[in-house]
Amino acid sequence: MSKPHILQMGQLPEWDEAPLHDTYQVHRYYDAPDKGAFLSEIGPGIKAIATRGDLGAGADVIAACPALEIISVFGVGYDAVDLTACAARGIAVTNTPDVLTDDCADLALGMWLALSRGIVAADAWARSGDWALKGGFPLQHRACSKRAGILGLGRIGMAVARRLQGFGMQISYNARTPRADCADWQFVASATELATQCDVLFVTLAATAQTRHIVNASMLDALGPDGLLVNISRAQNIDEGALLDALEQGRLRGAALDVFEGEPQLNPRFARLGNVLLQPHHASGTFETRRAMGQLMRDNLAAHFAGKPLLTQVQ
Repeated sequence: MSKPHILQMGQLPEWDEAPLHDTYQVHRYYDAPDKGAFLSEIGPGIKAIATRGDLGAGADVIAACPALEIISVFGVGYDAVDLTACAARGIAVTNTPDVLTDDCADLALGMWLALSRGIVAADAWARSGDWALKGGFPLQHRACSKRAGILGLGRIGMAVARRLQGFGMQISYNARTPRADCADWQFVASATELATQCDVLFVTLAATAQTRHIVNASMLDALGPDGLLVNISRAQNIDEGALLDALEQGRLRGAALDVFEGEPQLNPRFARLGNVLLQPHHASGTFETRRAMGQLMRDNLAAHFAGKPLLTQVQ
């Protein structure tokens, strides 16, 4: 029996590459020098696409694969997949939720603590000799016992909020509707109102057309000059220009960011700021989680070709 032909959009860890090649006839889109010619040649035989959350699959790629049945995403985010094109043709889409929730929540709290206490700058202070030359590191702000706002109370938002409880935080959240299992936390119907009620705002909501730039200039002003922003979601949820203005003008005390518009190329204004913590989009970047993500991506492909229910179908 011949192996199903799949299109691989980007490089994956070796522990995923080997089993994919053992099970399928893999065609590497990212290795093709002329991608248009490549798709014209192999597209008609493609049954599945294996892709990453940052790469997705655009309408042009989907259109070039008339026999396509499923797109399996390595990552929780699937906003880079053209869902409209998939829906029109009945193409299934899966992602890898849950397995990366804890690592994302851990990094969110690590970023918050590092930003609040100036941990990165303090490390540089000790290494550079400033401690000996200039004395103790400048005083920072307390992290614990503050007001936390969670914008988007999905899997990752819930995990962040539960961790924050251990820091004695007063927790409020914004979601589509109040959650019955969160009676100890305050539901706030307006995202802007949420910002007025917190000292640190964690952005953990999924990226959709409706959430684009939900954190805008007005919301940043509501958070205020003593406020902190932590984004562990998607870059498009933040109006990056408005954020940079607020940071430069002192209208926001600080921001910790794991995602950026145009990444890995960052707006050079970020590098000139001392009140921002920058991370290279690595919230799920642990061996344990990346292995689990790859396994779930492959398990969805296996389920599809075996005629079984998909494990984590989003469409």
